[in-house]
Amino acid sequence: MGFLNWELRGRSAASGVAALLASVAAIALSAPSAHAQQATQPAGEQTDQSKKADQEAAPAGTTLLDKILVISRTGETAIESLASASHVDQEQLARRMATTPNEMLLGVPGVATQADARRVSTSINIRGLQDFGRVAVIVDGARQDFQRSDHGTQSTFYIDPELVKSVDVIRGPVANTYGSGAIGGVVFFDTKDAADFLKPEETWGASVTGRYESNGKGWTTSATGAYRFNENWDALGNIVYRNYDNYKDGGGDTVKGTGFDVLSGLLKTSIRPTENSELKLGWVGSSDSWDETSGGVPVNDVDLKSNTFTARYNITDEDKSWLDLHINTSYNKTDLDLTSLVPQKRFSPVTGLPIVLPAGSTSTFDVGTTGIDIWNTSRFETAGIAHELTYGGDWVGDNVKTGGTAGGDSFYTPSGKRNVSGAYFQDKLTWDWLEVIAGLRYDNYSLKDSTRETSGDRLSPRITVGVSPFESAGLAGLQFYGTYAEGYRSPSLTETLISGNHPAGVTFPFLPNPNLRPETGKTTEFGVNYKQNDIFEPGDALRVKAAYFHNDVDDYIDGVTLSPFAPGSGCPFGPGIPICFQYQNFAKAKINGFELEGVYDAGWGYAGLSASITNGHTISYKGVEADLATIPSSQVTAQLGLRFLADKLTVGGEVQYNGKPKGNAVAEDYTLVNAFASYQATDNLKVDFRADNLFDVKYANPLNGSTTVAVYEPGITLKLAATMRFGG
Repeated sequence: MGFLNWELRGRSAASGVAALLASVAAIALSAPSAHAQQATQPAGEQTDQSKKADQEAAPAGTTLLDKILVISRTGETAIESLASASHVDQEQLARRMATTPNEMLLGVPGVATQADARRVSTSINIRGLQDFGRVAVIVDGARQDFQRSDHGTQSTFYIDPELVKSVDVIRGPVANTYGSGAIGGVVFFDTKDAADFLKPEETWGASVTGRYESNGKGWTTSATGAYRFNENWDALGNIVYRNYDNYKDGGGDTVKGTGFDVLSGLLKTSIRPTENSELKLGWVGSSDSWDETSGGVPVNDVDLKSNTFTARYNITDEDKSWLDLHINTSYNKTDLDLTSLVPQKRFSPVTGLPIVLPAGSTSTFDVGTTGIDIWNTSRFETAGIAHELTYGGDWVGDNVKTGGTAGGDSFYTPSGKRNVSGAYFQDKLTWDWLEVIAGLRYDNYSLKDSTRETSGDRLSPRITVGVSPFESAGLAGLQFYGTYAEGYRSPSLTETLISGNHPAGVTFPFLPNPNLRPETGKTTEFGVNYKQNDIFEPGDALRVKAAYFHNDVDDYIDGVTLSPFAPGSGCPFGPGIPICFQYQNFAKAKINGFELEGVYDAGWGYAGLSASITNGHTISYKGVEADLATIPSSQVTAQLGLRFLADKLTVGGEVQYNGKPKGNAVAEDYTLVNAFASYQATDNLKVDFRADNLFDVKYANPLNGSTTVAVYEPGITLKLAATMRFGG
């Protein structure tokens, strides 16, 4: 949450969820459903090319939870994973007709987003943790570490949904093999490849999509082209343009500052030098602009440019036994420029005295992130026990440069450099009905500006035990697991070095805190996986994952207010200093909850159900408890889809209940209903329709705005799209 929401605390509520969960589950699990669109091979047996081949066929008895996770380093599917993992594939993304990143994550348990009115920027919340790297957001292997201190989202990323092929989510610090700091979890966005777009017999292919949205009267146009130079080399390009006016909420009121226009693009080539190796080179970029408002009046013009460059190389031995080496390198650069549209009364960040920021004044936020990630998985057996030994290391460097006119916002996102690195090993041992995962990660960090520097390191363990104790037909697919895992997040540059005076409203000092201790997440999780085929009819499938978790985050970092009258507070006493603001460590944050994800899949339809209940609070070193403002709504999402006309026509809908978090004075319970239809009219023409918020509910995301001011989300939105495809 924003640094000016220091006085706001919120705790999730679970009231009303149990009854709704029971009723929706009865409907969802009793409805027959459709063939999944993707299949998998056993874990550890897929190369990147065989994964692509999976996407072209859909044998019976598979579901989304059977799809191998791109993020997995041992070739696991979501249902096989002894962790809380979810997969969103291209078919789901197309069905959601997402305009913004948060819409891609609809119904993923334990995952919420904060986007405020600036819909092109998104911060992901997993299990009540967000901002400053607590959730690692990765695009094609590149960490997205852009950060700008503000009232709303603190850590944002930019990716156009039209460019994305799939999204993988792993919740909790069991994801610590994917980089330092991810005590909340990891979200991996994998962009489109030529091999996914081209049909097996095609050398080239192209498509054009046009889409209209009623709310905001917005247009999206997208063009994709791919070419196969030979069987070992292909390339793809995609360009997307979106132009939207301000939307209306469910009460019919225009929400100012919500319009935007964005131009995004993707270039990617895949080269396979040998049968057992592949090199992927990619670029993803976007150029966005929108207006920031105050009191309904535009006050700042915002221009953002984001570019991500990636190189990913994988080589294996013939049997994919001892050698399964991955080398990923990346560079992400995000530049955000603010230009004031009107004169603004501000306070000098140096003196705290009133000044006028003239129209045309600028503030700049430039963040560059360089990353290297190398790992290998060796597969072998000892005494009848199968091993998947994964070992590697990673390094990420952030270079933050901010500046602009005196009184500009950039003073509160300090310039500096931060380096985080780590090394790890993890052994996955499998013997008959028993599976054990043991791992250890070492993390190190350092950060500095022109005058200050701090550093630290730590070892973080993980142990997971899974058992599949039953052999009878109905219970053979039942698996229980328990996990204890730790993660380590270093303080960010802003948390450590923020300084100056608050720019508007009331002036008060920000105090740096170079003595901040890193956060340590300690999570205990108990889960159940269940998979069964041919339940009611040949070829149908049921997949269910459920988990309870408890996360103690030691030395949790949050903003606090300090009184100049309190001895030892560090807040200087003087005229016009009512308070001071500083990021400080708490003894811990305690977060617990329950998550469920299930799907039933049959020949002519599908039904899905997901749910999450999250509760949490902080505890000071003096034992004082306070609500944790980033705890999201408790949520239940049910989905139902039916296919007709030899699977050419798909129709369905979604119902999502969101519970009011405790401690939030303006949030309310709300239920959203969405409907969709997709018709593959010919091999080259597809028409999609979607209605979001069908009953025009006026609602606010509790993570957006504050506990005193609601930022209302879009009312009913109708979307209609047509896609023409060509190839040869």
